[in-house]
Amino acid sequence: MLKQQSHIVAPIPDELRTRALYTVNELKTRGKADKEAIEKLHNLIADLTENGLDFFFLEPLRRLNAGNMTMSMAKVGISSMLKGSKMVVHKVLKKLNDRSLTSILEFIEEIIHEPEAQ
Repeated sequence: MLKQQSHIVAPIPDELRTRALYTVNELKTRGKADKEAIEKLHNLIADLTENGLDFFFLEPLRRLNAGNMTMSMAKVGISSMLKGSKMVVHKVLKKLNDRSLTSILEFIEEIIHEPEAQ
């Protein structure tokens, strides 16, 4: 579905991609929205979100050689956004059923891509 729409891209480290795909596969195989699955999914979403926030908000400042004060203020703002999003995501995930878990896992699979060969 996403490939039929315009979209923006945020690179992620290979380690995070590997962990995300492994976690998605593991949780899909188990198929249960139990406490352990929710915790693993919450941690994965938090890490993907943190990576995206860093890329979209801090990377442009790094490329502009922003000063320490600007970077510090941006990091405080991002930290607040991340903290707030973690709370909301955790609250939502606690109410997941098995079908909803599968739906979220499929979404994560859809948004993760390997680098193109050069």
